Amino acid sequence: MSFDVDYFRALETPRLARLGPNVVAAAFPLMKLMPARFILDQAEKSGELKAGAHIVETTSGTFGMAVALLAAARGFQLTLVTAATLIDRAYQERLERLGAKVVALADERGDGNQTGRLAHLRAVMENEPDTFWTRQYDSPGNWQSYARLAELFVRSVGQVDWLVGCIGTGGSLCGTGTFLRQVYPHLKIAAVDTHRSVLFGQPLGKRMLRGLGNSVIPANVRHHLVDEVHWVGAYAAYHSAHSLFRNQGIFMGPTSGAAGLVGEWIGRTNPDSVVAVIMPDEGHRHSNTVYDDKWLAALPGWPCAPVRGPETLVTIEPRDEWEWTRFAWSRRLLDEVPRPVATS
Repeated sequence: MSFDVDYFRALETPRLARLGPNVVAAAFPLMKLMPARFILDQAEKSGELKAGAHIVETTSGTFGMAVALLAAARGFQLTLVTAATLIDRAYQERLERLGAKVVALADERGDGNQTGRLAHLRAVMENEPDTFWTRQYDSPGNWQSYARLAELFVRSVGQVDWLVGCIGTGGSLCGTGTFLRQVYPHLKIAAVDTHRSVLFGQPLGKRMLRGLGNSVIPANVRHHLVDEVHWVGAYAAYHSAHSLFRNQGIFMGPTSGAAGLVGEWIGRTNPDSVVAVIMPDEGHRHSNTVYDDKWLAALPGWPCAPVRGPETLVTIEPRDEWEWTRFAWSRRLLDEVPRPVATS
């Protein structure tokens, strides 16, 4: 199959958008194409990934689309394992049209069933020993691929005082932050998570916001890099995505809305600082949900007022989907921060 290499490059190249006088965002068409391509390139060079091989990955977001595009272009088989609650039929059909096999497991607790997904993936690999696992959660190739984004910020923005980005696998925020800190040692990093994600100590629970947070802790999430954590609920992220489109013509998904919400607030509260924001994907996947008034009207508690700023927490605790909280992480390891005791 023939794919236009320049088009692939364009998909993983962000356009820079001004969100405020001191806030600039890297708005990607498909950010996860950057680490997916980097990981496959390295595996092919090392001989770990052979021609026509079978690739597997667990994904609920756009990393799956990125690998599906690359697998189709390069002639690899692909199996993607996800949870039924995290993928809609239209998106699954797009992946399948690219030749991917999509396994959508039951998710009775609504937390993404990451444990079950990983177990299924490992079972596939036991049956097919030559299968290649891209390991987006743990592969250093994930965070290393973002050297290119850091370079773009340095060349295009110059001084960067704050980096704001969503956190799920940890690749984009921790990778970009690692490289930027080599240039700007004073750089502060704000991680954007969501309620009931375990990444920064909240108890595991049902998450409404797709593509953000996690039910396991990937090796690529390096807590000691992070200065503060913001937990943004789904409804707050939806409002922000709508605002970006209505007021600035930037059509992005809700995870990008969450990042933009936090980035704009940090810019307002730190007017002498330059804030760089990572916005990972466009809004097209969400046209029938986040941008559909009928879908929104069926949500419990919607409509609700947009939130204007975060509540600062002294102790970590989950909140409702319309709420936004922040916590001073202060570059500590996960075990160094007191966490809430889970209740039955």
